[in-house]
Order: sequence, then C-alpha cells, then structure tokens
Amino acid sequence: GAGGVGCALASRLLADGAKVALWDINRERLDETVAALEGEVKGYIVDVTDPSAVREAAKTVENELGPVDILDNNAGIVTAGDLLDADDADLNRTIDVNVKSFLWCTRAFLPGMISRNSGHLVMTASAAGMLGVPGMAVYSASKHAVIGLGESIRLELGKKGVKGVGVTIVCPGFIDTGMFTGVKPPLFTPWLTPDSIADRIISGIRKNCVYVRAPFMIKLIPLLTAIPCVGFLDMLGGFMGMNESMDTFAGHK
Repeated sequence: GAGGVGCALASRLLADGAKVALWDINRERLDETVAALEGEVKGYIVDVTDPSAVREAAKTVENELGPVDILDNNAGIVTAGDLLDADDADLNRTIDVNVKSFLWCTRAFLPGMISRNSGHLVMTASAAGMLGVPGMAVYSASKHAVIGLGESIRLELGKKGVKGVGVTIVCPGFIDTGMFTGVKPPLFTPWLTPDSIADRIISGIRKNCVYVRAPFMIKLIPLLTAIPCVGFLDMLGGFMGMNESMDTFAGHK
C-alpha cells in the first residue's frame, strides 16, 4: 500500500471520501506515504505472508476504521530468470507474497462483505498471468494463480447468491514502479504509470468489471491464445520482443 499502484489507488479513494488503511512491511516508506496523502488514512506494518498477522491486523483495522468495503490485494515481488536458475528461497517467497497473501487477506475480509452483501475485491494479477513469458516463469505462475483465485471466488459468490460483492481482476502490462527496472516492454505495450492503472481500477470497481486489462494489446491476449496454432503465438511473441523483454531486467536496487 505504500508505493506504486497501491499508493495511487489510495489517493483516489481518499479523494472520493473513503477512509483508507494502508498495509506495508516497509515502515519508512509507509510513514512517508501516509504523511503525503490527504484524508483519513492510517498505516499499519503487516507481513501479509503471515496469516496470523493478517487476521490480527484485520481486526485492528475494522475496530479503528470500521468494516472494510474494498480490499485491494496487490502485494507482489518478481523472481526473474529461468525456472532452473531460481533458488528454493526465491521460489517460496514469490508464492508467499504473490499468492498466499491474497488468500490470507481475502479470507480475513470476505466473510464480513458476504454478511453485509456489500463489498469489492481487487485482485492484482498481470498480463504474465494470461500467458507464459520467458525469464519470469515463477512470477508468471503466481499471477496465473491469482487469476484462477479471482475467478473461483467470483463463481463461489454467485453460487451462494451473494450479488453485492464484486471481484475485479487486474491484468496490466509493465508498470513503471521500479519493480521491472531495465525491462524492455514488447512492441505495442508501452510502460504504464501507477496513476493510469489506478484510474482504470477505480473505473473497474464502479462498473463492477471482472477484468481490467491494459494497455490495449493486453486485451487481445485471450483472443490470441485461442488461436489453435501455437507456433503463430510463439512467432508473434518473438516479433514483438516479448521473449527477450526480461533479458535486461535489473529490478529494484
């Protein structure tokens, strides 16, 4: 919540009159972000990979700010490189942050939304969750999991007759937050800014969109992956530079 898209989204929610709870594990960055934002916002140091810590923090937030109407699941890290080059610790950490944190946070807040028949879940996945990308196998696997999780929750809510709780799955291309420093985005997929994707998320919540995909080329991925000729999609990825996009990855310093 203290950086990138989380901060940009918080700014917009505060401007709309919402009370905002920001969770982050970096105290210095969290304090700076809370001080910079205008409105009723509180920061909490939470390790979202720890289910006990998430449950306790959720109780604290709801005691101090009231029931949570919108949960923005956006914790994420990237482990770059081929699968066989990653060590066990990096693999586990990526799944803990990118997937398990979504499970723990959703389980903490969704029951209240269901009981009130009102609320919205934002699940930040990635374009890499819609297809494979060389050099980010672990990250891509985690984002595929987020999409599957979001879709399953949406269907479970429908099966229970819960019509007041929405689910929006966010699948952006590369966002200029520092996480993917050094990457060369493929053709027709320019860098996104945190502000631009935050605007799209707000619109998606208001319209109860199941998916937010950006830029435009990302919206075509479901159509392209439906083409039965796998070789064509591989060739297209090569032409666009997708297969080499992670070769110059540097990431956060």
